[in-house]
Amino acid sequence: MQPSESLVINEEGLIPYNIPTYRITKNDILNLNIVTTPKGDAAQFYSSLNSSGGVNGGNNTASAGAGGGTGGSSVGGNMNFYFNGLKVDSKGDINVFGIGYVKAEGRTLEDLTQELQEKVNENFQEGKAEVRLNTNGITYYILGDVETTGLSGEKVVHKNTLTITEALAINGGLNRTIDRRNIVIHRKLPEGIKKATIDLTREDIMNSPYYYIQNGDEIYLNTRGKSLNGFGKDPVQTLVTGVSVITTALSIYLLLKNL
Repeated sequence: MQPSESLVINEEGLIPYNIPTYRITKNDILNLNIVTTPKGDAAQFYSSLNSSGGVNGGNNTASAGAGGGTGGSSVGGNMNFYFNGLKVDSKGDINVFGIGYVKAEGRTLEDLTQELQEKVNENFQEGKAEVRLNTNGITYYILGDVETTGLSGEKVVHKNTLTITEALAINGGLNRTIDRRNIVIHRKLPEGIKKATIDLTREDIMNSPYYYIQNGDEIYLNTRGKSLNGFGKDPVQTLVTGVSVITTALSIYLLLKNL
């Protein structure tokens, strides 16, 4: 990142956070846990999967569609999360056992959690059951050229926030073939998919909402034009390749001349 005059810094000399709030979209899968006291029966009431719960530190946790962090699939995604999670249907609703259909699309996890907590409190004494609603971490996708095959693919991190520099660092960083001025991000929003192009060589990228990865983001790593000329991925390699070509041509010329 190179210095940029347009970088916004507050009066304390800090770069303000510009973290977008994730809003639930159709086809999302959510993880809902109802936590009760050991003698609470919210587990039995809300979940047919209560066998996945148990006493843990004095609390009884049952998953009304709990995926957890175990299991998976060779073609991407978390298999347990897919089969047991709460799916946001084509109408933007989730169907919670014991509560019914609740509108989810376009809402934040915090807002939806609060409504579900109110629904739970209607059936159980307030303070005796706690609603915990989450996604399966931040899932994002990286697509690049043949030089970045080890970087490409589906990625999942269990953090509340993730910057694009953190995401790339976790996966080994970028090689010299990638055009750092032309990173494309496709972001899934309730209204549709939004496309943005960011420049990782400018430090004012830290002011952008696309500096922070959201669940479902697709990151496209474009190849620099100079890396497609067939002579090498950097100036030194290009020079070496050029010298090799000239040397080979000269050797063939001398061989043919002496015949």
